[in-house]
Amino acid sequence: MRWKQVGIGMVVAGVVAASASCTSAPEAPEPPAAANRLDEVVQRGELRVCSTGDYRPFTYRDQAGEWSGIDVDMARDLAGRLGVEATFVPTTWKTLVDDFRARCDIAVGGVSVTLERAREAFFSDAYVVDGKTPITRCENAARFQTLEQIDQPGVRVVVNPGGTNEEFARSHLQRATIVDHPDNNTIFQEIVDGRADLMMTDATETRWQAKQHPELCSVHPDQPFTSSEKAYLLPQGDVVFQQYVDHWLDLAMHDGTYARISEPWIG
Repeated sequence: MRWKQVGIGMVVAGVVAASASCTSAPEAPEPPAAANRLDEVVQRGELRVCSTGDYRPFTYRDQAGEWSGIDVDMARDLAGRLGVEATFVPTTWKTLVDDFRARCDIAVGGVSVTLERAREAFFSDAYVVDGKTPITRCENAARFQTLEQIDQPGVRVVVNPGGTNEEFARSHLQRATIVDHPDNNTIFQEIVDGRADLMMTDATETRWQAKQHPELCSVHPDQPFTSSEKAYLLPQGDVVFQQYVDHWLDLAMHDGTYARISEPWIG
């Protein structure tokens, strides 16, 4: 009798277990993996934006952590067109490409198109053509019209490490003294206070900074030493996302969006 009871018990237990497994809620299926960054951003509900926050009028992050600037608002417009939120990720010019590849979907903020960066990422279409030109105290503007005048012993040229400004200065100056200043938000005060004689940066920035500091003058911003383009950094190899951003940018440049966003900054 005992073996019959044991056998019946095992059968009942098996039926109960089978019944429980049949009535339990099925696990939710995993969402399909995004085929490209465009789909991934939409699924995530967030556009992750790398920016240095130290290059007005394109990007600025104040001491309270609030972001502003032409490219900051452009990134928010892109996120809005995608129906997602823009999240800004602070970076530096030295770590821009590495941070972008590890943490972001797009990098903005007056990013110059260079061959070195193009080896690591895609670029959007260019939206600004600019070039390096000096900014100095107004009484010294006549002294620093040419690279030959600038590249003289005793001339102090201040640079922000890691960006194209430093690269340009170090590749063109042999006799002048190059002074590193780590904070691009305060670097122009070095010229105002007389600790540096000039800085060479993009003409757009020199125009904006000259408005903020009456002591400073932009030197021939309409005829800079170089010609370079600014664009947005995008994931390498993702043509779908690149084409979407390029199409959005083309619309923004022609439907008044870029003009409306940039007007408060550069007129």
